[in-house]
Amino acid sequence: MARHLITSALPYINGIKHLGNMVGSMLPADVYARYLRQRGHDVLYICATDEHGTPAELAAKAAGQSVDAFCGAQHDAQKAIYDGFALRFDHFGRSSSRQNVELTQHFARKLHENGFIEERAIRQVFSLADDRFLPDRYIVGTCPHCGYDKARGDQCENCTRVLDPTDLIESRSAISGSAELEVRETTHLFLLQSKLQAEVEQWIDANSAEWPTLASSIARKWLTEGLQDRAITRDLDWGVPVPADVWPELAAEGKVFYVWFDAPIEYIAATKEWADAGGTDGDRDWKSWWYEAGDVRYTEFMAKDNVPFHSVMFPATQIGTREPWKKVDFLKAFNWLNYYGGKFSTSQQRGIFTDAALELLPADYWRYFLIANAPESDDTSFTWELFSSSVNKDLADTLGNFVNRVLSFSRKRFGDDVPAGAAAGPAEQKLGEEIAGLLAEYEGHLEALQFRKAAAALRALWSAGNSYLEEKAPWLEIKTDKEAAALTLRTAMNLIHLYAVVSEPFIPASAQAMRSAFALPDDTAAWVTQEEAKALASVPAGTAFTVPPVLFAKITEDDLESYRARFGGGEETAGA
Repeated sequence: MARHLITSALPYINGIKHLGNMVGSMLPADVYARYLRQRGHDVLYICATDEHGTPAELAAKAAGQSVDAFCGAQHDAQKAIYDGFALRFDHFGRSSSRQNVELTQHFARKLHENGFIEERAIRQVFSLADDRFLPDRYIVGTCPHCGYDKARGDQCENCTRVLDPTDLIESRSAISGSAELEVRETTHLFLLQSKLQAEVEQWIDANSAEWPTLASSIARKWLTEGLQDRAITRDLDWGVPVPADVWPELAAEGKVFYVWFDAPIEYIAATKEWADAGGTDGDRDWKSWWYEAGDVRYTEFMAKDNVPFHSVMFPATQIGTREPWKKVDFLKAFNWLNYYGGKFSTSQQRGIFTDAALELLPADYWRYFLIANAPESDDTSFTWELFSSSVNKDLADTLGNFVNRVLSFSRKRFGDDVPAGAAAGPAEQKLGEEIAGLLAEYEGHLEALQFRKAAAALRALWSAGNSYLEEKAPWLEIKTDKEAAALTLRTAMNLIHLYAVVSEPFIPASAQAMRSAFALPDDTAAWVTQEEAKALASVPAGTAFTVPPVLFAKITEDDLESYRARFGGGEETAGA
């Protein structure tokens, strides 16, 4: 059985993330990791805050803090939110860690030894108003390829083309807005991606067949256009220093590595952070997950703008070391989640961000909605109307109401223990076959990382219980055949337990509430087998149970009005 290594794109340190960021990386990775753990796989889910680069420096300055202190506080703030969303990272690290400094410098040394890094004197944009060289992303202008007028100097987020600052039309400083820019000469290290093109292309050909079209098409677009040599150092105060033993002059000038060079290496470094931390597991072998790791299946999760760096640049970096580092097996890419057709915007107070989401409602509401509407094949839009409809119909009516009415009715008519009743009959046999089939469908979609389809299959499992209940109508059965009504309720309670087990990847807190309703001290089931699904007998007659509080409260029209007033939404933002 393969070991599963899972990483999600590193959230940048500069500010709390919005829901699109959550659904495009960390949340689906968590759902997949939870599912694999339940199926008995050895899983390691790694993530970290991405802490280097100009935005961190500027945000720290604005906050009146040192960059290190600012990043430390922001790391803790982000981690608290991810804990609130019940993201179960095995380790959530920091790209500013000692481990990442050491590994990034190691990678650079190896690339240099193998002839894939060279020094080049280049002409770089200097802002007179800001009195500093401007890193690529802090030069903005019009993209020469698609005409997008807010393209950055490193990449156009509209067409995803990789750019150089000098490519931009009508460029200006993103810091001050000044167009008083001049080009000055400075020396930087370049990763010679052009020399690695053939090897990267060969690797893509051999490994990307299973990737989603979104991921493979972006990778191939880069390769078709030809890999360009890329500057991998910057003139900044904050970052992984260039090693003085290899490049003493550049080290003396204070050059640091480009954030996109060291950030993917942090996946490996964060695994080493996890190993070094040890915890209750004692000694951990980080290297077996990344170095000569033939038994590891590595899955990455990210939004489409991150794909070029992970599908081409990082593999090129790994290949160029001539060391057997583990490269991605499956790259799960997502489109954008927008807000009423427009982008989430902090400055314009449009959209909902993860901290505010948890202030409004429990994490399971958001987890289910986001995965059920994940932007897998196309961009999708968040609207409060769609959100409330999904919560009210799927969570409150289909699942929550089923749990509440089954347990409440049984307690009212049969007491606080699961009733025995008659032996299972044709209706129960038919239900068991249906549940087993739907469970197999659900498992298949999760194995294939098709999250919207998996959510639909889970919803169908919940609906099957409601259909059975409506067909058997225990509130009518009890008037003429108490044993038949008891059978129906016992079967329905077994469905609740099954739902608790298999819904855990999506709605972990609610799943635990359902499972805890039954006094089953020996209940260690991690998953439900097909035979168990057919039998529906995991909760035997005589088991004590309680009725949990309402699992999901409905969202009212008054709630919607308050949400729209606070966050925007409706006609005024539909065309944004």
